Amino acid sequence: MQRQPLVIANWKMNGDRHLVASMAEALRESAAKHPQVDVVVCPPAVLLPAWQQAAFYDNLKLGCQDVNEHGHGAHTGEHSVALVQEAGVSVALVGHSERRQFYGDTAERIAAKVNTLQASGMTVVLCVGESAQQREQEQTFVVVAQQLHDALQHVEQCSNLVIAYEPVWAIGTGLTASPGQAQEVHAFIRNWLSDKFGPAGANLQLLYGGSVKADNAEQLFAQADIDGGLIGGASLVPEQFVAICNAAQTRSK
Repeated sequence: MQRQPLVIANWKMNGDRHLVASMAEALRESAAKHPQVDVVVCPPAVLLPAWQQAAFYDNLKLGCQDVNEHGHGAHTGEHSVALVQEAGVSVALVGHSERRQFYGDTAERIAAKVNTLQASGMTVVLCVGESAQQREQEQTFVVVAQQLHDALQHVEQCSNLVIAYEPVWAIGTGLTASPGQAQEVHAFIRNWLSDKFGPAGANLQLLYGGSVKADNAEQLFAQADIDGGLIGGASLVPEQFVAICNAAQTRSK
């Protein structure tokens, strides 16, 4: 079964209305070059309405960088699933290493967010990955398996689930896992998902994130179990991001 290539832009705490307009225009003009690629843009929350307006008629999905696990209440500064859906969001990132490291996203919170999103029908992009120290200690597979287990232990069906492997040591550092290193972990993740969910798990989209750029995307996406990318810095440059989307198109050939 051919899996649809997927490329997600994670703008993090960057961007403005000018970038919204220029990125929407660049993706609209290049759409014919990557017709089989699912494209999602995750701007900061305050730019969600601007992106929805700029790309409403295009085949581009809107994503958010995080959600709160609660439906409503006294959670200052947070956004519920219902609130982001009001802005047109259909995809949510969960468990990004920056959320884990700096903003209190424990394994329990991540699992709760996954469960809340699953119940809503939104697509969940679960981020997993090891630190440099954990890789040096040859703990990569142990760490990734534990993160998958913790987040998905109560999940029974996986129809709206995507996994993004982001080695922490390659996020924002300029370092990138070699295609072989990335493929090795993606194959492990696919086997883990297959064991848990059966054939449906084996066919989930798996993304690589970690300093993906226009000049290394095609080589990474050529690996058997890498179906696209979760893109950070390069997603802030329209020409770079379009080139990465074009590189993902080669997976469908």
